[in-house]
Amino acid sequence: MPAGVPGFMAYGGPTPLYFVQTPKEVLMIFSGDHQVRRVYMDVPYSENPKPSWYGESVGHYEGDTLVIDTIAQNDKTVVDPYRTPHTEKLHVVERWRLVDDGKMIEVTFAVEDPDTFYQPWSGKRRYRRVQEQMVEDVCAENNQHLFDYHIPVADKPDF
Repeated sequence: MPAGVPGFMAYGGPTPLYFVQTPKEVLMIFSGDHQVRRVYMDVPYSENPKPSWYGESVGHYEGDTLVIDTIAQNDKTVVDPYRTPHTEKLHVVERWRLVDDGKMIEVTFAVEDPDTFYQPWSGKRRYRRVQEQMVEDVCAENNQHLFDYHIPVADKPDF
């Protein structure tokens, strides 16, 4: 299941988080199972955003900091490794910036959900910067050791 925000930060583990940026959007790709989170840059929220796994994220830069504001997440995700639930009123604001001379990326985030928490709360996560090629990962319900699903494996890249 998709992790949601800020839940995806709790499951980062040893696998990289990739960023792809264009003038209109930032894509965050979780390499564990290639979930993609979209952040639309310098635009307002949709008039009536429909709740979804990652909600609707809009972003802008404040100096060297990418600020992401997310609303309209469904209530099927959790906010932390303790599996704390939330409602569709969840609102998350993240601030991403490079630190330690570009060797780390730090994200601070503020979370509020008036139907779940008595007051807003915040957290911080740091990622070590690595230069690692994204590898293709296929999951067939993790049963490849029990059943033979004949998952094709390329012997060389397609491009």
